[in-house]
Amino acid sequence: MARITASVYTSHVPAIGAALDMDKSTEPYWQPVFAGYDFSRQWMKDNQPDVIFLVYNDHATAFSLDMIPTFAIGTAAQFIPADEGFGPRPVPIVIGHPELASHIAHSVIQQDFDLTIVNKMEVDHGLTVPLSLLCGAQDPVHGAWPCPVIPFAVYVVQYPVPSGQRCFNLGRAIRKAVESFDEDLNVHIWGTGGMSHQLQGPRAGLINRAWDNAWLDQLIADPVACAATPHIDYVREAGSEGVELVMWLIARGAMQDVADSASHISVRHRFYHVPASNTAVGHLILQDT
Repeated sequence: MARITASVYTSHVPAIGAALDMDKSTEPYWQPVFAGYDFSRQWMKDNQPDVIFLVYNDHATAFSLDMIPTFAIGTAAQFIPADEGFGPRPVPIVIGHPELASHIAHSVIQQDFDLTIVNKMEVDHGLTVPLSLLCGAQDPVHGAWPCPVIPFAVYVVQYPVPSGQRCFNLGRAIRKAVESFDEDLNVHIWGTGGMSHQLQGPRAGLINRAWDNAWLDQLIADPVACAATPHIDYVREAGSEGVELVMWLIARGAMQDVADSASHISVRHRFYHVPASNTAVGHLILQDT
């Protein structure tokens, strides 16, 4: 059967992608950010999955206020990088895994989660920046990402947004779906977005280092309690865009130690840095032991 063996968590700040694309990663401002992913790039090479299930939020490229799916799974064979106003990022086309994606959609819907099935979709920095951080720069024409990717978009741009508890439970359903797929695949699940940041209003530029790190501690050690964090806490403590962290709970809910209390995970890497374009950058790798 297929299995989820690791989860990756990372911010997906658009300026990080721009810094990579404009060869600024070694500049003094950006070098500490990218150094925090040195271990992760090597870990990816040493633990390459067959498929990445990547949870992110679309930033008004594939979806808009005309159509707002809470949860949307990409089932296409490929996904083109979107033009977000400055042209598409110079990265390879994202190759999908239609068979596994369709199976997950069927299984999760049968577990009473409503998913929007998307057979054609462009993907923005929410998905491509994490791939660049973990997989390194890739030639847009001759290069390729190391494995197929299933995009899973969560709507957290404007309320109503799903609760952390619902996202956590959805992660559990996704694990069950993957394990019922009749092919031997090693799957990694990624939760992206966050951490504390606010992009507008009187609190624009808010970063809460103490709250971010306490939340990471709880995500690792007590994910059930972390999933119970109410929306108002995210907004108050982590800023209006801090609610993106509920997407990390999908990945955390899919780990084996949640399904089986006798199982254990190891923290392979943890990184936190401020600031990066007025946001906090958080990163974590958890792996089954």
